[in-house]
Amino acid sequence: MSFFGRLIGRGRPVVSVLRFTGPIGMNSRFKPGVTFSSAAPQIDEAFSQSGLKAVALVINSPGGSPVQSAQILQRIRDLAREKDVPVLAFTEDVAASGGYMLALAGDEIFVNEASIIGSIGVVAAGFGFTGLMEKVGIDRRLYTAGENKARLDSFSPQKPEDVTWIENLQAQIHDYFKEIVIDRRGRRLKADAPGLFSGDVWLGRQAVALGLVDAVADMRTLLRQRFGKKVKFRTITARKGLLSGVFGGGGSQASDADAGGYANDLLAAIEARLMWNRFGL
Repeated sequence: MSFFGRLIGRGRPVVSVLRFTGPIGMNSRFKPGVTFSSAAPQIDEAFSQSGLKAVALVINSPGGSPVQSAQILQRIRDLAREKDVPVLAFTEDVAASGGYMLALAGDEIFVNEASIIGSIGVVAAGFGFTGLMEKVGIDRRLYTAGENKARLDSFSPQKPEDVTWIENLQAQIHDYFKEIVIDRRGRRLKADAPGLFSGDVWLGRQAVALGLVDAVADMRTLLRQRFGKKVKFRTITARKGLLSGVFGGGGSQASDADAGGYANDLLAAIEARLMWNRFGL
């Protein structure tokens, strides 16, 4: 903004707007998504604005990594308490699973009537190729140190004890997710409603009735009602470096520990993707 623009806008209430769009977890040039390392600098900037009256979260995500979702939620809540600033979440097409966990960072959650909300559950998926391998005459050769290193390997026969193992992990993650929902929604939540934690989804007004969200509303109208017609919306976006378009980089650099560099080996990248896909919200 220009110097004169800042002078004119001085004294106007400011609402920072943070957008979270796409799957949560692994992020690449060809599959953009939401990660804590990419979001943290923008979250910090959102809470550092002069004249700040509130932070608005705009969420359009089907979910993804429970860890990344929880880390983003925690950073937002920590800064909201530190700065004593309210956080209002607004959902677009979908705030499901990990996307709904992001919405829980808001003191209040607002939806569109057609928004898809909920999916409070955990999913794990994969493929089994043993039958195909037998048909085409492929022999699987797998070497490990540690008897459980290759659990649920797609190219080996499935073991009942491995299924029990992953179901136990899913149950623990599910309990963790439920605890966050109950803690953040409090008395507003109809916690005894049938199917609330079944992984099902609901449209906007149904979600309001269940206490998963607060009301049907759009961001601009609601915030102008609360903070006046002169409220200034400041959308916080990632800063891109001069050479980001050339080398595919860009975005702010998180000050916290990063997830690491790209895999140097194609096989390692595929293995990482398969492991991440096993545990998703």
